[in-house]
Amino acid sequence: MPITPTRTIWKNGTFVPFEKASIHVLSHVVHYGTSWFEGIRCYDTPDGPAIFRLQEHMRRLHMSLKVYRTKLPFSVDELSEAAVDLVRRNKLGRCYIRPFALRGLGDMGVYSLRCPLEVYIAAWEWGAYLGDDASDNGVDVCVSSWDRITPNALPSMAKAGGNYMNSQLVKMEAVENGYAEGICLDTYGNVTEGSGENVFIVLDNELITPPAASSLLPGITRDTVMTLAQELGINVREQDVPRAMLYTCDEMFLTGTAVEITPVKTVDRIAVGRGKVGPITRAMQQAFHKITVDGEDPYGWLTPVKKTRSK
Repeated sequence: MPITPTRTIWKNGTFVPFEKASIHVLSHVVHYGTSWFEGIRCYDTPDGPAIFRLQEHMRRLHMSLKVYRTKLPFSVDELSEAAVDLVRRNKLGRCYIRPFALRGLGDMGVYSLRCPLEVYIAAWEWGAYLGDDASDNGVDVCVSSWDRITPNALPSMAKAGGNYMNSQLVKMEAVENGYAEGICLDTYGNVTEGSGENVFIVLDNELITPPAASSLLPGITRDTVMTLAQELGINVREQDVPRAMLYTCDEMFLTGTAVEITPVKTVDRIAVGRGKVGPITRAMQQAFHKITVDGEDPYGWLTPVKKTRSK
């Protein structure tokens, strides 16, 4: 999914041309993976572009850096306003927004706190992460041979760039073996998440998802699904999910900013349920689209991108 260049990127409080947003090759992040990021979607609604759960994402970015003894020099409100302005300046509608922070050029060595912190927000047009027909027809996934990182080795609740070396191994193995995605287990053999998605299964008309203690990143789309399910009268449980439940559940879907709500039709070539998108999965998609596509937002989750021209 190539990145489409845009007019500008926000850097440390100012806007710079897209091609000028660069870092030094000796930046700490290049050698030690010291970065933190978020992924946010902006949707085209009947009232114009609107960013989904913008402040929640910016709050999580702050929390991710706090785990690493670092404080962002910009508030949640400042970052949120910058994201809105960025989308407007780049004249984007439906798009993907990537706020991130990294350690730049300074000391060379594992200790990072003397290296300067750089903060960026980029945005570009980005389509369906797992394929154009994934939302309608579902995807094939496998259980990865790579375990998920353990929370006392790398904090999975922080959305840190270094964590995604683990995710890359999972994703590469899955794609090279003909699957759209890989599902990780923890050290106890229970399901954690995909390479970049949370996992839900349906069993006896109940939604089940692994708990935060299962070394996963508690996703904002995950929280969205849990809220919408309760509104629809669907019971939701957080519990350990052993591997075998993936093969015996009635439905399964993945959630995340990139994948939104994507059904799973097979796990390790074993059909999930009847191998088709199930009714609860479809109901969750429809409830999600009612907000993000139709703009009906009783929760206040959409931040409008006003059409006034930036100076």
